[in-house]
Amino acid sequence: MVKEVDHIGIAVKSLESVLETLKDGLGLQPSFEEEVSDQKVRVACFKIGNSVIEYLEPTSPDSPISRFLEKRGNGVHHIALRVNNLNETLESLKNKGYRLIDEKARIGAEGKKIAFLHPASFDGILIELCEY
Repeated sequence: MVKEVDHIGIAVKSLESVLETLKDGLGLQPSFEEEVSDQKVRVACFKIGNSVIEYLEPTSPDSPISRFLEKRGNGVHHIALRVNNLNETLESLKNKGYRLIDEKARIGAEGKKIAFLHPASFDGILIELCEY
């Protein structure tokens, strides 16, 4: 079902601050930046070897990232796992009784299909599944 870790998502109050710090401190440049309007976030991704770190900044006070930041501040928001067939995986998890945030795939950053699994079913960890 799971092929590999796709990325680690980190919620931040200011992408500009992160971009400046990573560029100045570590010499890193984002692989891409994008706004995902239906999720109310701006995204900047850094590819480091085979790993990707995705920084998420809310674009609206009612963004899920805004709510996360209010409760916890900057920090790890989710772990994304790449799967072969997202809709089939979601159906399998639902049939096994796992709680899903998204019962159907939607489009995320880079145009990939994504869906989130409820933290209550995964020991308090928000899991994103993605398919390219």
